[in-house]
Amino acid sequence: MRALLPCLLALTALLSGQLPAFASGGGEYVALGDSYASGVGAGAYERGSGACRRSRNAYPHLIAKSLPPSAFHFPACSGASTVDVVERQLGTLGASTALVTLTVGGNDLGFTDVMTTCVLSGDSACKRRADRAAAFVRDELPARLDRTYAAIRAKAPNARVLVLGYPRLFEAKSCSGGLSAAKRAALNAGADLLADTTAARAKAAGVRYVDVRDRFAGHGICGSPRWVNPLVSPTTDSFHANALGHAHGYAPAALESRLAGA
Repeated sequence: MRALLPCLLALTALLSGQLPAFASGGGEYVALGDSYASGVGAGAYERGSGACRRSRNAYPHLIAKSLPPSAFHFPACSGASTVDVVERQLGTLGASTALVTLTVGGNDLGFTDVMTTCVLSGDSACKRRADRAAAFVRDELPARLDRTYAAIRAKAPNARVLVLGYPRLFEAKSCSGGLSAAKRAALNAGADLLADTTAARAKAAGVRYVDVRDRFAGHGICGSPRWVNPLVSPTTDSFHANALGHAHGYAPAALESRLAGA
């Protein structure tokens, strides 16, 4: 019973919306991935992070503050694809790496082009572009994810790997800046396909998928409070999780998954 007490206290903190604190010296933590991992849209960008736009409000920083790890490495970068992760972000992984988080796949399927098309064009053009992205997710993305997970496991054989997914961007109801009902449906369907595909490949690779869709439900664009940015200035912050999304969606989901075990 004494051994269970810290876990029960941490779980209570999670359920109350607080982030649990873990003992120090728990090994190294490496945060990999794309703009959803680096925190684009969450503000407070690190000096020197340049185009990678690593935010101090991003879920990796929040996780690192809550653990804390013996060392924290944050190579996640806006615009990164699975190829970029494998070729440019794995340098700090090693036998001492205890935790790896990863969000990736959106750029492989052309997330920016999909959103640009759906914002600037009509319903039919948006649906066609979303359908092309869906075909890529079904036909090509699985092999890319497999290679990425295998590369991470090879470099960090002792690490727990958490693959955090993407939220649905839109609520079913309409609002200013929320796009048409047809566009919202097409984009949310694409998010579901991406989540299901990523979850399946993560399971096959023996890594843990962390689905954030339920946590973000009611807090997408047209939700309240909104955890996802609509079209904003700068436009690069658009359609990404904001600071609330990282603090109340991503970080608790990752920490709860870590607590639950692989």
